[in-house]
Amino acid sequence: KMAAAEREDSRSPADGEEEPPPLLRLDSLVVEEAAAPTPSAGFRLTAVRREPAVRLQHGASGLEPLAWSEDHRVSVSTARSIAVLEQLSDVHSGGQEMVIHRTAVPAPASACLLKVGPKKEVAECKEKFANSMDPTVSQSFMLDRVFNPEGKSLPPMRGFKYSSWSPLGCDANGRCLLAALTMDNRLTIHANLNRLQWVQLVDLTEIYGERLYEASYRVSKADAPRGELGDFSEFQRRHSMQTPVRMEWSGICTTQQVKHNNECRDVGSVLLAVLFENGNIAVWQFQLPFLGKESITSCNTIESGISSPSVLSWWEYEHSNRKMSGLIVGSAFGPVKILPVNLKAVKGYFTLRQPIVLWQEMDQLPVHSIKCIPLYHPYQKCSCSLVVAARGPYVFWCLLLISKAGLNVHNSHVTGLHSLPIISMTADKQNGTVYTCSCDGKVRQLIPIFTDVALKFEHQLIKLSEVFGSVRTHGIAVSPCGAYLAVITTEGMTNGLHPVNKNYQVQFVTLKTFEEAAAQLLESSVQNLFRQVDLTDLVRWKILKDKHIPQFLQEALDKKIESCGSTYFWRFKLFLLRILYQSMQKAPSELMWRPSHEDTKILISDSPGMGSTEDDQEEGTSKQASKQSLRDTGKGMDIDDTADDSLPQSSDGGGREPMEEKLLEIQAQIEAVEMHLTREHMKRVLGEVYLHTWITENTSIPTRGVCDFLMSNDGYDDRTARVLIGHILKKMNKQTFPEHCSLCKEILPFTDRKQAVCSNGHIWLRCFLTYQSCQSLVYRRCLLHDSIARHPTPEDPEWIKRLLQGPCTFCDSPVF
Repeated sequence: KMAAAEREDSRSPADGEEEPPPLLRLDSLVVEEAAAPTPSAGFRLTAVRREPAVRLQHGASGLEPLAWSEDHRVSVSTARSIAVLEQLSDVHSGGQEMVIHRTAVPAPASACLLKVGPKKEVAECKEKFANSMDPTVSQSFMLDRVFNPEGKSLPPMRGFKYSSWSPLGCDANGRCLLAALTMDNRLTIHANLNRLQWVQLVDLTEIYGERLYEASYRVSKADAPRGELGDFSEFQRRHSMQTPVRMEWSGICTTQQVKHNNECRDVGSVLLAVLFENGNIAVWQFQLPFLGKESITSCNTIESGISSPSVLSWWEYEHSNRKMSGLIVGSAFGPVKILPVNLKAVKGYFTLRQPIVLWQEMDQLPVHSIKCIPLYHPYQKCSCSLVVAARGPYVFWCLLLISKAGLNVHNSHVTGLHSLPIISMTADKQNGTVYTCSCDGKVRQLIPIFTDVALKFEHQLIKLSEVFGSVRTHGIAVSPCGAYLAVITTEGMTNGLHPVNKNYQVQFVTLKTFEEAAAQLLESSVQNLFRQVDLTDLVRWKILKDKHIPQFLQEALDKKIESCGSTYFWRFKLFLLRILYQSMQKAPSELMWRPSHEDTKILISDSPGMGSTEDDQEEGTSKQASKQSLRDTGKGMDIDDTADDSLPQSSDGGGREPMEEKLLEIQAQIEAVEMHLTREHMKRVLGEVYLHTWITENTSIPTRGVCDFLMSNDGYDDRTARVLIGHILKKMNKQTFPEHCSLCKEILPFTDRKQAVCSNGHIWLRCFLTYQSCQSLVYRRCLLHDSIARHPTPEDPEWIKRLLQGPCTFCDSPVF
């Protein structure tokens, strides 16, 4: 058992601040006993299994093979691909299981050869080293998989070593990018633009190799020229300086871009830090949305000075409206330190003047994983950063807090958590809860509790064997809002024997109760259902099981709607009503694709020689045709149509009538909430029209139709809408700009918010973001298929393009 360590140092202030007086010494000793303290009643956790378990086609590979993105996609690094499991809270599904959409990022077909010189010279050097008479050279060369990724006599390096998700809002759809590192050291960035296929946007290993080649493999121009490639040490150095170990994304920051007319505009950007084998860190800066090689703004290389680096994490801290940034680097030998990062052209960012050593002992405990969690200190009344690192079977923590005296550093170790080394660690950044696991199927939950001096951890054990049976664990990840824990498992020992075959599965465990999830959704500062899918899925599960919305949730939501004008609570109410409607649907007794046995019987009885008359045969054929047409119609129905047709009929019996009335009542409530959300969005669209259009400009938005639609209902009395419409009609001055059908050139009246029907019967769906009719074969659809939207065109002004980037007005999901 390792004794708890105590350390507190005086650090240099942030760049640009005055030199502080000597830092006051505080006693920061926090000793964690080997025996786990009994968790208080408020922190007790009941883990419940959540179906389904997703079986992987190949075994998990690499360190930390599991990662959960902010847009609710789980990436699993395997020996042949990255399996991506996207969690959906589908309002159109009546099943109680989680709805998971599965895709994959395949591994490249060819091996990655790092660029260390001209191809001919590299081939000659490889031949020379392989046939060297010095066994230290020949064996080192032949057995090093960086030099020989193709293997030859060794098995080829296939699969992925690590994957990392960017923040939300980085790709063309406003979702997360995936950075993937293969076993043979190829670092690429991928995007999922059409939901079915992943596209490689850029190969950073190739670009970085070209940059080093042009700079003669010197990090800075001041470096002295190195030796020739024929020298084995130089051959090793050129490979190690471009062999990635880990990569991590920063948060989205704002940069200033100077336009041609010398005006400055703010542009979003994101940073990707790549840690290399020799200790160097390449910091890539990408302009958003990231589209490919043309979106790369810059690449700077930092020398960390750490030998055998093993892990990397961003430190982002906000103090007095000033944002600090740095990179936390851990070593395979034990030390951990923060490096300053100078961000050029980034607004409001400052950095440290010199590196800060968080742990300096070379105790041979490798740093496996680092998480940095922003928290609020209740006693100091300011923000702080909690850095947590897995070192062997222990958890090292460090509390960073900026005061008037400078940067305070409190650190210690938590011991007695696991009897085996920690293989995976994840953190819920909303409340600071940390989860660690070892390969024996034991997960620890660590809850930080602030004290007057520093903090302590209250921890409890989660035995996955009680949830899944005997299992071995290979990685864990917590969902963005802390509702679920994803675990990679294989079979454990049975009767003291290991399993013959390993079946890798991704399984899910609940970490919150329904009441906690509902309370978090009601008090959410995000106010976006899509960004809280894990919480809404817990609520969905509860309603589908109980077939009713709990009374406390209904009352609390009604109070929020009355007291707050936000449409978020209306969307939450719509979500609850849709789930309640699905829970009361009768499950279909027959599968739509299965052939009907009744039809077969009719054909047999009506076959010649069975004694049936011509009239009977005609009647049987007509019955069969009518049933077939009903089935064909059902196949082409929309989801809402099938839901309507599955309502219990009143003729089936008196017991069905109350259920039918209940369903009709819920359907009416759904229509009312959808109409309210539509009107609120129409007001927003009309506000944009009023602000951005001249008197005679055709905006490609059916302004007159939207105005008439809003005013068509006498019961709808909204003073804001009436005033806005009055201003717009006065500005338009009797100009109508009607929409015309592209097939027959007739006028398309605005009588329905979802579709437009011309006088000749041609039907066009309406874009729910601009209410223009989509008269092209190609359009976009929201994630849950609630509504459609048109594609932006080059002729559209900026404000319409901004409108078309919005999420669905009913479910908050992005549009593809």
